[in-house]
Amino acid sequence: MPWASSLARSEALTPGGYQEFMSGYRRGAAAPAPETNPSTPEREQLGKTLFFDPRLSASGVMSCGTCHNPGLAWGDGMPKGVGHGMKTLGRRTPTLLNVAWGELFFWDGRAASLEEQALGPIASPDEMNLSLEQLTARIREIPEYRPLFEAAYPGEPISPPTIAKAIASYERTIVSGSAPFDRWIDGAEDAISEDAKRGFLLFNTKAQCSTCHATWRFTDDAFHDIGVPGEDRGRGKHLPQIGVAQFAFKTPTLRNVDRRAPYMHDGSEPSLEAVIELYDRGGKAVRPSLAREMQRLDLSDGDKSALLAFLKTLTSSDAPVALPVLPR
Repeated sequence: MPWASSLARSEALTPGGYQEFMSGYRRGAAAPAPETNPSTPEREQLGKTLFFDPRLSASGVMSCGTCHNPGLAWGDGMPKGVGHGMKTLGRRTPTLLNVAWGELFFWDGRAASLEEQALGPIASPDEMNLSLEQLTARIREIPEYRPLFEAAYPGEPISPPTIAKAIASYERTIVSGSAPFDRWIDGAEDAISEDAKRGFLLFNTKAQCSTCHATWRFTDDAFHDIGVPGEDRGRGKHLPQIGVAQFAFKTPTLRNVDRRAPYMHDGSEPSLEAVIELYDRGGKAVRPSLAREMQRLDLSDGDKSALLAFLKTLTSSDAPVALPVLPR
């Protein structure tokens, strides 16, 4: 098998055994922004204010930050999201960590930009339940918002597009900080344990995790059916003619993953240990769309422990987020 020689080197736990994989996980450049909405401090501050303002919901009690809570790794810690009127939603709330580098958004990839994504939950009857017309009118009626919009988007009206651009600008600032893994990649050999180093090698070889969880963000931004049982067709709803898109969901980042239980798009796996077991058995649901990489791995207990140790090195100690003073 192609990973066998690399895995054998893991027993020696020498730096040379990892070099061929390390370079692919070093952090890249600063967060990108589209030419149509370049980031500025004023736009980020306006977006942050809107993000945490519950008046962007019909009830007046839900904000974007209600479900994407910075204290819960930018998720909500529940198996499935809760929307307007305490309705349980069909999927788990995804984290917003490192979305600036994303390509398609939501679990099923139905939004092509962060700007498009930002308005989706606000207007959804199941989530924040505020029509875009009501949203615009409500923000326009708050006097202290006017100078914030003028500073961020001079000459542009308070409208759904400018609201979306501002929120997206703030979301692009949500970046996971340096983790023990990053310090190890940069040369600090004692930053992670020997068990975690072996887990890193397994991650890139026998366990095949890096097939989808690639780059420093640990995601390929693609969609895969990994054998989670259920009727939700995921990406397949939007691409009904493409077989491999059926039951496929976006690969989530693994940054700060040990702070984001439960797991999977439906919250069906309660722990990282359970996730590793699901992959070890090659998924739970066998169907034509199942990703070809989903095969039995036959990991030992030691392998599983090492993988878990490695995953925990991806968690950063990020500064608390200071909530904005809301306009009146």
